[in-house]
Amino acid sequence: MLTLPVSSFRLVHAQERVAPDREWVVATKAAPPFAIKRSDGEWGGISIALWKRIADKAHLHYRLVETQSIPELLDGVANGTFDAGVAAVTVTAARAHRVDFTQPFYNTGLGIAVPINENPWISIGRALLSFNFFQAVGVLLCIAMTVGFLIWMLERHKTEHFAGGAKGLASSFWWSTIAMTQAGASQNAPTTLPGRIVAMGWMIASVIAIAVFTAGITSTLTRRGLEGAVHGFNDLRSVRVGAVENSATTDYLNHQRLSFRAFPDIQSGFSALAQGQIDAFVHDKPLLTWMVHNDYSSLVRIVDTSFSNESYAIALPKNSAMRSTLDLAVLDQVESDWWQQKLYETLGTARSP
Repeated sequence: MLTLPVSSFRLVHAQERVAPDREWVVATKAAPPFAIKRSDGEWGGISIALWKRIADKAHLHYRLVETQSIPELLDGVANGTFDAGVAAVTVTAARAHRVDFTQPFYNTGLGIAVPINENPWISIGRALLSFNFFQAVGVLLCIAMTVGFLIWMLERHKTEHFAGGAKGLASSFWWSTIAMTQAGASQNAPTTLPGRIVAMGWMIASVIAIAVFTAGITSTLTRRGLEGAVHGFNDLRSVRVGAVENSATTDYLNHQRLSFRAFPDIQSGFSALAQGQIDAFVHDKPLLTWMVHNDYSSLVRIVDTSFSNESYAIALPKNSAMRSTLDLAVLDQVESDWWQQKLYETLGTARSP
């Protein structure tokens, strides 16, 4: 009897299962604007439209099966329950060990959703307690202490109130700080020529330093008061963050050592955001934009930034005999005028960001 290795049997079995003349079982998951389940039970969205166009041109017979999560979809593709997974499926290294992916059909990044009506005093309070604020204050104090030390070195043997060790040094630090604020600098001032030259230079420089510091703090407080506390990824480290559990987003946040609260789906995260339970919600930017535009435009806005790189593709079982065919079909479609028009109609942009 002729026997085949297990790997060869699997490959032959895979080739038999993906024959174009049989019915494909294609998994999807509701994830607007990529996969949208309409009220009549029909499916739409840009990834579904792409699949339907590819299937029509390749004469593939298929039926769509809804799954409740992306992990469930990928598990089904990996174990052969589904012949393909078409939704908002992002390509990651961990997923690529379990399933194959076609060429990406859309590239984007992660986005941040924040509440519109954030309390300005809370935002300002966070600004005053932020690391950047204390860092700026620390820099000014270090400069003032350096100048004070230099004054003490020049004056300690000639000026009584700067004389001595720790007491004279403390007096010079105090005078330098007073001079920086332009209040009472003439009292107990240096008396030697070198000391007065240093003092004049410091008072002039401190005017500029204080002006720059004040302008920076005012700008930050104004921006935070008007626009909120989150403007980019680094701001997420000082606020309460939410994300969809078991997603590529949570993998990224874990990799960045950023704490977050996990939610079962985007709707739960947006509800928590609107109710003030979290300060920011992180997810794929196109999905966030769609949700805000359609359901939360009066409560939530999208921060004008993105980070990380996310590529969407069709998931296939390992060693799928149709992978090369679908790769070419995806490339043909994403380079076509039809695809650009579809993106424009759905997302308001004619290409991937």
